[in-house]
This record gives sequence, structure tokens and C-alpha cells, in this order.
Amino acid sequence: MWLILRTIAVLAAGGILGAAYLDNVWLGLLIGLLSSLGLFLAFEARKGGRPGRDEYDDGARL
Repeated sequence: MWLILRTIAVLAAGGILGAAYLDNVWLGLLIGLLSSLGLFLAFEARKGGRPGRDEYDDGARL
């Protein structure tokens, strides 16, 4: 739930910053969308960990 709220907050912040500093809301929303997509993918990738892998596997065993 918090991940979705963070993603929406980054998207909204991109729109606001785009309107205020870039004078283009659509460009700000695009930057916010790309940033929120990157944030979402980073948190989802970190959450996965290493399922099914032995903690002490050094790769030498077959």
C-alpha cells in the first residue's frame, strides 16, 4: 500500500514541479511517471530477495 502511495506522490510531485519550473505540465508528468516507474521497479526487485536459493551455496556444488 505504501509503495503505491509513494509512486502516486512522485508522479504528483513531477506534475507540480513541471508546472512550476519547466512551464510544461506534461513534461513534468512524464518525468514523474518515469521516476515513479523506476521507484516502483526498484522496490519490487528489492522485495523479491532470493527465493529458492541456498544461503550457503557458493556455486561449487552441482
